[in-house]
Amino acid sequence: MAEFRTPIGTRDILPPESARWELLLARFARIVEAAGYGLVISPMFEDVEVFQRVGESTDVVRKEMYQFTDKGGRELALRPEGTASIVRAFVQHRPPTPWKTWYAAPSFRYERAQAGRYRQHHQGGIEVLGTDDPDVDVEVIALAWEFFASVGLRLVTLKVNSLGDATCRPVYREALRAFLEARQDQLCDEHRTRWEENPLRVLDCKKPECVAATADAPHQLDFLCDACAPHFARVKDGLAALGIPYVVDARLVRGLDYYTRTTFEFASRALESAQNALGGGGRYDGLVEEMGGPPTPGIGFGIGLDRTLLACNDEGVMRIEDLSPRLDVFVVDFAGGDGARDITFRLRSAGLRADRAFGGRSPKSQLKSADRSGARLALIIGPDEVAAGQVAIKDLRAEPGTPQHVVARDALIDEIRRRLVSDASTVGPVSNLES
Repeated sequence: MAEFRTPIGTRDILPPESARWELLLARFARIVEAAGYGLVISPMFEDVEVFQRVGESTDVVRKEMYQFTDKGGRELALRPEGTASIVRAFVQHRPPTPWKTWYAAPSFRYERAQAGRYRQHHQGGIEVLGTDDPDVDVEVIALAWEFFASVGLRLVTLKVNSLGDATCRPVYREALRAFLEARQDQLCDEHRTRWEENPLRVLDCKKPECVAATADAPHQLDFLCDACAPHFARVKDGLAALGIPYVVDARLVRGLDYYTRTTFEFASRALESAQNALGGGGRYDGLVEEMGGPPTPGIGFGIGLDRTLLACNDEGVMRIEDLSPRLDVFVVDFAGGDGARDITFRLRSAGLRADRAFGGRSPKSQLKSADRSGARLALIIGPDEVAAGQVAIKDLRAEPGTPQHVVARDALIDEIRRRLVSDASTVGPVSNLES
């Protein structure tokens, strides 16, 4: 019989590793919701044209998108990135602006699987629609910076650029096109024949031939119009005022065609340079119109959660062994009655995290399960405790030989809480999830 396994480029995330994902998502939600962003949950698949709006000349659409025809003959695609679905939702539902949203969801791209790059990867992101204020650009970038800092990452570099707008970018594209035409024989095999279709894509190419051929290419920053130049200056001033270090990278164009004005990217100095991007984003002031909506400016970012956890590994932060236990209490029943069932339910009703053994297992087996559970305390119910209306509390982190503490059942909840609060003051938070 065949042994089924995860498809290439996907993976199962099991406990205890999944606890890190819980913490990562909780941190992200806490930070962005404190700034007024609300969660949007959009479909995993959309009409293929929704995603084609990100740019049909991009690798995301041309090579990597999972596209299929459903049983009704509709052409659909799995979500390759987060922004297009949010913009489609905005056009469909027309919420009041500024519309500040966040999402956390899997995305799908058919690409070569390797560490930190999966065919099903996970993104967290925010989007703001309805304002072109450069201070919003600063806020969006600052929230991503705060998120990385909150999980302990320190080796993060922020790169920023401006790609201009419909006024100044066409002038720049013509200058870049003329530059590339004179050097097309020096470009990589792909761009030697495709450079004219979208010349900015050549700047995004990481192949040595294209990097060398465009080393002295003209920069959009030298072509910014009277509206884009002060917008970018305000963004840089805002980042400086907030103490967020950045470098201006005139080659930064990102991988999608919808970007205008501010673009940015976060990279980890702890990861290999070829796979060190943690996320990024920028303005997309024409995308709502592309989707059939009214002229509406927008900006956002997407962060690769898989890649972020790899960076945490390399910096030695947010390790599994540093996380708080998933359980407060494990109930061990030697009496063979109803004690484990009833007390476990009572503990959970009081807001404590509790588990127990099942199947009438031996005392030795139950104690082993208690040790493996990671719980701080074990509650032991034996015949003597049942007769006396008591429960024995065993500290699972105490030195061997430490005596158990016996407490009356009606005082049990208060005693457990007292112990957990005392532990939290010395060893850190009791819960993995942010309150």
